[in-house]
Amino acid sequence: MLFGQDRRTLRQMYRTAWQKATRQQALTALEAQIVAVIHDHPEYQREIESGMDQEYLPESGQTNPFLHMSLHLAVRDQLATNRPHGIAQLYKQLQERCGDAHDAEHRLTEFMGQELWQAQRDRRAPDEQRYLKLVKDDLDRR
Repeated sequence: MLFGQDRRTLRQMYRTAWQKATRQQALTALEAQIVAVIHDHPEYQREIESGMDQEYLPESGQTNPFLHMSLHLAVRDQLATNRPHGIAQLYKQLQERCGDAHDAEHRLTEFMGQELWQAQRDRRAPDEQRYLKLVKDDLDRR
């Protein structure tokens, strides 16, 4: 894990990047990526300032903005590297069907989240082929 097991460290990284951006300070490459995702999610900007210790419980209908934005970063990394192989082409198809790049990215974050949750539940590593199948099945339904 890039940031270790400490969620506060991850959240602080988001806060620091956002603060530097709002102060127009120089950003590292990773901070620039984080800020780009934050810009795409203005609804989470207040959370970045105040949600350092907040518990986000899905059973209460809460979305964890830090997890959500982290999934976007992961998807963007996958698209840049085409890993798993074929994800970039599937994304292009999804984008054409959704009509919007951000909506297509959200679909991928949903599928990634599903596979990560399933892998955690089953105590196994995430399966790239299962993830790709979720995307392909969605494309077949559209």
